[in-house]
Amino acid sequence: MKVLDAEFTQGFIRMANDGWEQGWHERNGGNLSYRMKPEEVDMVKDDLKARDWQPIGTTVPDLAGEFFMVTGSGKFFRNVIIKPEDSFCIIEVDEKGENYRIMWGLVNGGRPTSELPSHLMNHEVKKRVTGGKYRVIYHAHPANTIALTFVLPLTDEAFTRELWEMATECPVVFPDGIGVVPWMVPGGREIAVETSKLMEKYDVAIWAHHGMFAAGEDFDLTFGLMHTVEKSAEILVKTLSMTGTKRQTITPTDFRNLARDFNVTLPERFLFEK
Repeated sequence: MKVLDAEFTQGFIRMANDGWEQGWHERNGGNLSYRMKPEEVDMVKDDLKARDWQPIGTTVPDLAGEFFMVTGSGKFFRNVIIKPEDSFCIIEVDEKGENYRIMWGLVNGGRPTSELPSHLMNHEVKKRVTGGKYRVIYHAHPANTIALTFVLPLTDEAFTRELWEMATECPVVFPDGIGVVPWMVPGGREIAVETSKLMEKYDVAIWAHHGMFAAGEDFDLTFGLMHTVEKSAEILVKTLSMTGTKRQTITPTDFRNLARDFNVTLPERFLFEK
């Protein structure tokens, strides 16, 4: 089977285009990666052709031998749906988790996203803590979430609590909370390490003044997670624009009642009195 005919490829393309249509990917902003299943690799193996090995920039031994579909560095999300073979690629990680090689795509040259270290380190963490269930890492630049990094304290507690309060479904969709990385230079190992630490306990990590990372089992769940966080952020931005003080909100007791009825566990450190 050709790579472009595979269902997982079509899911990848759809998610990239959905993000573009949401306005989360100005110019070449954002990146997306998918850890392929062994049967998917086998399905398209005749369409793969190995190129030279290149250093990842970090070490991910638990991903040795894995294949990933990844957007390209400098590529525009708006072009993924019309020029897929130029916009993303399939890579293979070597047996030590130190190098990768392109196996398909980026036909006009280029390399995977400059934030590949962050993606692969996040994949490594999520593979371990979820028993291999999580396969998608998504980075985008949703405006309302970014705006909040200029006005809220850059703490997990502040962001989790404020975004939980803005929509009742939020504690159910991301019950573990949200992590925050203070501003750092993107694309290197240092920010990748800090983000992967947060991914040990959260599915969402916000990069201050930059964007958001989300992790999930498949394309729908991961996109839906980011969409939910960003909509909550939009409600908060609108609320703060109308008044600096909320007249009413969801209380800690309300959250505990919600958790009981929806059978989720909400960490008590986010249920402080304000």
